[in-house]
Amino acid sequence: MNDNFNAAPHRRYNILTGEWVLVSPHRTKRPWQGKKEETSKPEMIAHDPNCYLCATNTRINGEINPDYKNTFVFSNDFGALLPDSLDFKEDNGLLKAEGETGICKVICFSPNHSLTLPDMEVSDIEKVITTWQEEYKELGAKPEINHVQIFENKGATMGCSNPHPHGQIWAQKSIPNEVIKKTEKQKEYFQKHGKSLLTAYIEQELKENERIVSQNDSFVSLVPFWAVWPYEVMIVPKNHRKSISELTDKEKLDYAEQLKVVTQKYDKLFDTSFPYSSGIHQSPTNGEYPEWHFHMSFYPPLLRSATVKKFMVGYEMFGMPQRDITAELAAKSLREL
Repeated sequence: MNDNFNAAPHRRYNILTGEWVLVSPHRTKRPWQGKKEETSKPEMIAHDPNCYLCATNTRINGEINPDYKNTFVFSNDFGALLPDSLDFKEDNGLLKAEGETGICKVICFSPNHSLTLPDMEVSDIEKVITTWQEEYKELGAKPEINHVQIFENKGATMGCSNPHPHGQIWAQKSIPNEVIKKTEKQKEYFQKHGKSLLTAYIEQELKENERIVSQNDSFVSLVPFWAVWPYEVMIVPKNHRKSISELTDKEKLDYAEQLKVVTQKYDKLFDTSFPYSSGIHQSPTNGEYPEWHFHMSFYPPLLRSATVKKFMVGYEMFGMPQRDITAELAAKSLREL
């Protein structure tokens, strides 16, 4: 590892977005006198009669959940996007706005109220991936949908309003900002080199072997060189796959295994049910995107312990992202668990 990475403030470039992150490794030595929160072990129960997501329970809109045995998908009762929203355009000088339509869904990973991804069997995580694939294909085939975002907010720290393990899908007419940036960078590299940007990137990462957390035949999990969050991890297929719909059965199994390994390592790191936001970035659905190489990112906020979180404040809100723990040290901590 470059000695400068652990000794001096420096910037790192994100090849997927074209943005920079400030790294300040010397700050890890500063004493902490900030806020610490109480930790509590979640109550492990298989069914909560008061949970809106548990099987056979009644949701807030009066609908009764089926007695589901694996995954369960339904339209979000409080979706941020609506399929029949008003379509309009406002272009008044510097004031611009337009209507946005879309579909929001909730995916329960399991009927077990307390069974998060790290505690699920690999075969059951495979079923979650199969559900993701089905929803991506079905929603992406709709003419009014141009992008499908699959994500999970885990834990109250991440604003999760219900503890039952679940994720979400927001499918919409427009293509989101982050996806636009990643499309531009991947297209630029693909047109110049004839292969995907992430194919070249993981080849270099596997060769250097400094930021790798885990890998198997089909997938590699690593702390990206440009990571912003303290223990950020990206899971990437070794073969160029534009979306999860292109995975073979073997690749789907390997993907499920890496999901379990990474989330188990997270829970082990600070001996807590590790909060995070995770999301799958993959090809938009309004055309051909041969440059796209799908990947899944985990953005967890915990910094020093189960009670010390990183917040995006001050300079990071007005200047650029900043981190203290280097990607290399974060990867080493996770890898050795």
